Amino acid sequence: MRKHTLGSLTWIRMMRFTNQSNQLSNDFLKHFDLTTAQFDVLIQIKTFAPLTQSQLAEKVTVTQGGMSRMLARLEKDGLIERKQNWKTKTISLTAKGEQMIDEATPSQLQFQSSFFEEVLTEEEMKTLNRLMAKLEKHSREKKLPQA
Repeated sequence: MRKHTLGSLTWIRMMRFTNQSNQLSNDFLKHFDLTTAQFDVLIQIKTFAPLTQSQLAEKVTVTQGGMSRMLARLEKDGLIERKQNWKTKTISLTAKGEQMIDEATPSQLQFQSSFFEEVLTEEEMKTLNRLMAKLEKHSREKKLPQA
């Protein structure tokens, strides 16, 4: 087996951090009766509503099938509503959904920030943020290698 490169080791560390952060966030958000994915979906709806399911799917990391199931549950729980406007069905938060996300957001942002603020200096956080923005931009533009 080929030895790992610095790039592959960095990717592995990023994946481990993301997985651990998501697991802890899922536990943290339980007292709001939300998962990390649901929190992300509700934030996107709050920010961009009204929007369609396909517009929402472009903004989050949930599969189309997973998105359909999640939206059905959020609608059943009274957090979102879907309205048919001729051929287009749009999604928005209900008053209950708005209240839920407004209550959960400050706590979740503080919890997520603590991963960085507890161990990195402000300068390190600025550097990391700049590097992550560079990587994210590159990943959006990256093409698959020819087979």
